Formats: sequence, structure tokens, C-alpha cells
Amino acid sequence: MQVLTIAPLVGFAALSMAFVMGMSQSGEEARVGYLDRPLPVFEQPPMTGRGEGFTSADLEGQVSLINFFASWCSVCRVEHPVLLDLASSQDVPLYGLNWKDARGAGKLYLTRSGDPYTATADDSAGLLGDALGVTGVPETYVVDTKGRLRYRHIGPITPEIWEDTIQPLIAQLEEEA
Repeated sequence: MQVLTIAPLVGFAALSMAFVMGMSQSGEEARVGYLDRPLPVFEQPPMTGRGEGFTSADLEGQVSLINFFASWCSVCRVEHPVLLDLASSQDVPLYGLNWKDARGAGKLYLTRSGDPYTATADDSAGLLGDALGVTGVPETYVVDTKGRLRYRHIGPITPEIWEDTIQPLIAQLEEEA
């Protein structure tokens, strides 16, 4: 009789543990596993009040960066001066994706803070971010000349991260092209 009472509890515990382990592994595999694969085909609309968005085709043929940001993100405000500096001193195109932001807030943020982006698109629903595994903002991706995701940086880009990690990778990818 005790076996009949304990068996369902043991079974439930085992299923629960398998479910939790499966969820954590698949999420991490999805984020790590996306590196060195082609970007999904996308056409992102412009932010409210901006002229053009951009597409996955716009990124092909040159090494480029995609930066997810939001007006409500305090860390994005810390990163922003670095992006402005990079935009004025580097040749690599920087594409901005306004992620999960209120209508018009991204335009106001860039109007007040300066616009470092080659083009800026809207991802207010977070669909492209979800496809790439974005966990929060800021998050920046390096895309090679063939449209493949080659590096993912979670958090703000600092001058040190740029000089020690991202800039050398860009130089390597440009040499390989």
C-alpha cells in the first residue's frame, strides 16, 4: 500500500526535475547554439517617426553590429556615449533595434541623446529579439559579411570591451572576407 502512495510522488518529482532541467538546457543551447549560423530573414519596420527600418539583407556584404536598446534602459544610457564615439570613429555599420519600448520613446531618446545608428528599426513586440535569444538590453551582435552571427555581447559595450574583444574580431572577420 505504501508503494502505491509513494510511487506517484516519486514520478511527479522525477517529471518536474526533467522539465526544469530541459527548460534551462534548451534556453542556453538556443542562445549559444545560434552563434555561427545565418541570421533569420527579417524586415524590421522603422521606429515611430523615423524614415526607414532595415532588413537582414542590409547586413550582408560587410561586417556589422546590431545593438538592441530601449529608452527605459538605464544601462543603455551608460553605453550610449561609447556608441556615439564608435559611430564617429569607426567604419563598421551599427544598426539599432529599439526593443520592447513604448511607441515614440525610442525616437525621443535618440533625438535627445544623439543617434549613433546607421539605421534604426522597431522591435517593440520583441519578436526579432526573441528569435536571436535576447535576454535584455543592451545586447550587441557582430554579424559577418555573409550574414552570420559571430559574436554576442550581453551588457554595455565599454571602451575596453571594444578594444579587447569586438574590434579585433571585426578585423579578423574583415580579413577572412
